[in-house]
Amino acid sequence: MTAAASKRGLFDRPVFIVSTPRSGSTLLFETLAQAPRLSSTGDESHRLIESLPRLIPALRAWDSNRLTAEDASPDVAEPLALAFYERLRDRDGSPAEGRVRMLEKTPKNALRVPFFDAIWPETMFVYLYRDPRQSLASMLRGWQSGRFRTYPRLPDWPGPDWSFLLVPGWEELRGQPLREIVARQWAITTEILLGDLRQLPENRFVVLDYDDFLSRPQRSIEALASALGLEWDRRLPDTLPPSRMTLTAPRADKWREVEADIEAMWPFVEAADRTAKEFLARTCLPRE
Repeated sequence: MTAAASKRGLFDRPVFIVSTPRSGSTLLFETLAQAPRLSSTGDESHRLIESLPRLIPALRAWDSNRLTAEDASPDVAEPLALAFYERLRDRDGSPAEGRVRMLEKTPKNALRVPFFDAIWPETMFVYLYRDPRQSLASMLRGWQSGRFRTYPRLPDWPGPDWSFLLVPGWEELRGQPLREIVARQWAITTEILLGDLRQLPENRFVVLDYDDFLSRPQRSIEALASALGLEWDRRLPDTLPPSRMTLTAPRADKWREVEADIEAMWPFVEAADRTAKEFLARTCLPRE
């Protein structure tokens, strides 16, 4: 058995937070990472994952960030597990030792549920749902800011520089208005993510509403930890501090600053959001 293979077997029910971009996943990650006996790399793992040649979009004909079980061959899964394991630290900064529960949050993973399910069949996924009006407004600002550029040299792409995750069918968005690009990016991600989660047993994923999390962080994180088989031993403030990825001070109605754009985007996201709300109503953590 190689060192990489032995490390792969040391992961106990990894926890992956998955959501559309700008859904509050960084805040949830930073909060949940405070759980005892939970380890993470401390940051998003874009470079770690895409350091492997077979996972680099440029070497996959710029297909997208979509990965499935077919991509989880041993020559990919083993070195990826080793790379994660070597970077894991618990809440006190101690490196991984023996079997470990990993917390991972990289937005592109919303398109990779089957891939990680194949690598670690006991993976647990946390789907964080946020009102799309809030997410879309933040995504639009993110694209405009240039802070979230992921593929600035995307071939045959007229601009603006591609930001956030690269969705299947991105080529069809060439030359479209930015708000349509953002809306379809959100919708495609939501449809793929929910479709993948439906293929899993219901005890393999947890659904959390972002607004509930913000309004009752202590109760939400305790319920989430319990559902994931984790302990929780800290008291959270009634109002959580902004995450490190926050662009401007958060406010529930901030999306109204670009309300006209949201109205124009809505036809592209309405069906996917209706599906997401139905999924949320059926599987969300209890609110009372």
